[in-house]
Amino acid sequence: MIPLEDFFRNSPQTAFQISPDGQHISFLAPYHDRMNIFVRATEEEVAPLQLTFETERSIGGYMWKSNDRIVFVKDTGGDENYRLYSVNIDGTDMRGHTDFPGVRTSLIDELEDEPDEVLIAMNQRNPEIFDAYRLNLVTGELRMVAENPGNIQSWMTDRKGKLRVASAIVDGVNTQLLYRDSEEEAFRPIITTNFKEHLGYLPFLPGDKEVLAVTNIGRDKTALVRMEAATCKEIAHIYAHPKYDVSGIYYSKKLEKLLRVSVTGHKGPIRTFLDSDFQAFYNELKAFFPRHLVSIADCDKAEEKFLVYAGSDKDRGAYYFYTRGSEPRLIAQLAPWLPEEEMGQMFPVTYTTSDGWEIEGYVTLPAGLTLETAQSLPAVVNPHGGPWARDVWGFDSEAQFLANRGYAVFQMNFRSSTGYGRAFTEAGYKQWGGDVLRDITEGVQTLIARGLFDAKRIAIYGGSFGGYAALAGVTFTPDLYACAVDYVGVSNLFTFMQTIPPYWRPLLDMLHEQVGDPDADSDLLAATSPALHADQIRVPLFIAQGANDPRVNKAESDQMVEALRQRGVEVEYMVKDNEGHGFQNQENRFEFYHAMERFLSKHLA
Repeated sequence: MIPLEDFFRNSPQTAFQISPDGQHISFLAPYHDRMNIFVRATEEEVAPLQLTFETERSIGGYMWKSNDRIVFVKDTGGDENYRLYSVNIDGTDMRGHTDFPGVRTSLIDELEDEPDEVLIAMNQRNPEIFDAYRLNLVTGELRMVAENPGNIQSWMTDRKGKLRVASAIVDGVNTQLLYRDSEEEAFRPIITTNFKEHLGYLPFLPGDKEVLAVTNIGRDKTALVRMEAATCKEIAHIYAHPKYDVSGIYYSKKLEKLLRVSVTGHKGPIRTFLDSDFQAFYNELKAFFPRHLVSIADCDKAEEKFLVYAGSDKDRGAYYFYTRGSEPRLIAQLAPWLPEEEMGQMFPVTYTTSDGWEIEGYVTLPAGLTLETAQSLPAVVNPHGGPWARDVWGFDSEAQFLANRGYAVFQMNFRSSTGYGRAFTEAGYKQWGGDVLRDITEGVQTLIARGLFDAKRIAIYGGSFGGYAALAGVTFTPDLYACAVDYVGVSNLFTFMQTIPPYWRPLLDMLHEQVGDPDADSDLLAATSPALHADQIRVPLFIAQGANDPRVNKAESDQMVEALRQRGVEVEYMVKDNEGHGFQNQENRFEFYHAMERFLSKHLA
C-alpha cells in the first residue's frame, strides 16, 4: 500500500513556464510546504533561484511579464480575493500592486509589447463589478481605462492591447457583446443573446478587423468560426465536431496562423490539424511518448523552444524541454515517487439513461484489474463539481489513492456537464436533485448490474456540486449508499443563493434559471435541498469545509451537521479556518484524506 501522502503532497516542481526570450524557465516548488516561484537558466545546469518565500499560502498563479520580471497573485486563507504582485527574476524589487483588502484582481491582458504595463480588472470601486485599469509595474500607477456601468462581466483587447470588446448582462438572463473601433469611442452593443447561447471572441486576426470565435448560436455543438469583429457577422465556418464542443485552439503569433483545433473526447483530446508542418512537428514529438497524452505547455516568443507535458491515467506526468529536431530533455517529474505499475487503470465507460441520454464516464480500478476481471468491489461514486464542468481521462490523484486502497472509483459526466453541446447542458437546468441525480443513480445501478460493484459497499463522495450530489444521494436514494463524504458542498439551495460572493450577484437571475428561483420555484428548491430532508438520511456522513469559502458558505455545512446531530445520525465534521473552497495547504489535505480513509474503511469494510 502506497503512503497516502504520496498521492497528495506537493510536486517537487510544477507549473513550468518559459521566458519570452527562451533563456529562463520558471516553476513552482515547495518552500515550507507552500508552492513558491523559482527561476533557472534554460540551458545551464545551475541551481534555481527562489523568488518568493510565502509560508501562509501557496502562490495562486503567475506569468512572465518580460524577460526579467514576473507577476503573480495570491489570496488570504482561501478567500479568492487575489492581489497582484511583481518581482525581478533576480529576486529584487518585490512589489505589491493591488494590496487592497477585500478586492479581487484578475488579468485582462499582459500587454506583451509594453514592458512596464499590464491591463487588469478589479472590483475596488464596487464589490459586485470589475473596472478595467492599466497598471504600471514600475511607477505603481493605476489608471482606470474603462468604468464598468454595472453589467459588464469581462473585457477583451485587440492585438495591440487596446480595450475593444466587452461582454455584458442585460435583463438578467440575456448577454450582450459590446464593441468599439478604438479606445476613444464608447462601447456599442452588436449582438444580444440569451445566456444559453454562447459567443466568445478568441484572438483578433491581423488587421484587428476580424476575430476567431467559438459559438453555438444556431447550433447545438460549439463551433469555431471566423467573424467580423464589429458586427459578429460569420465569415467562415472553420470546424465543428458532431459530438463534442470545440475546447481549444493553437494559434501561432509568429506565423499569424491557426494551426490546430481540438475537442475533449472520451479518452483525451481529439486534435484536428490545419497546418501540415505543425502536424508533422507534433507527430515527431508524440513519437517520443507513444503511451502518453502529449501537449505543448508553453513556448518562447520565437516559437523555437518548447515546454512539453506528457502524462497518462497512470502517470501524473512530466515536463520536458524540446526544440525541433532534438530529443525531449526531462525537466521534472510531477510525482516521481508514484510507480506507474502500481497505479490503477482508468477505463472509459458509457451508459444510457432511462430517458435516452448517453452518459460518458470513467471507472478507475485497483492495479491489475480490468472491467472483465473485477467483481463485487467496494466502490466510491465521485460526481464532479460545477455542475457546469466535466471529468476527463487522465491521472486523478483521488481516484488513484482510492483504487490503491481497493475501491473502484466511478466518475460520470451527467447532464449539465460541459463539452457535449447545448441541449445536454440545458437538460440539467433546475434538475440538481432530479434528472442530474437520476443520471448518477442509474450509472451506479448499471455497474451493480454488471457485477462490478458490491451493492452493499458503495460510498458517494464529491466536492462543491459533487458535495451536494453526495448529500442528495444519501437523502433521496438512501438505500443505495452505505455512507457519504461531502466536501465544501451545498446543502440548502435557499441559503446557498443568499450567500454567494458579491461578484456573482449580477448573475443571480441566470443562477435562478439554472438551479431554481427561490420564489417561483420554491417548492422545487425545498424538495431538493438535503438539509431540509435530513430526516431521510440513515447512513453516516463525513463533512469537510473551509471557513473562508466565498462560493459555498460555511453555513451550508453547519446547518447540515446540526440537523443530523439533532437526529442522532453519525456525522464527522472537519473545518479549516485557513481554507476556502477546497483545501490547498498540504497539511490540511493530508488530514482530510486520512480522515476520509478511516471513514470509508470503517463503513465499507
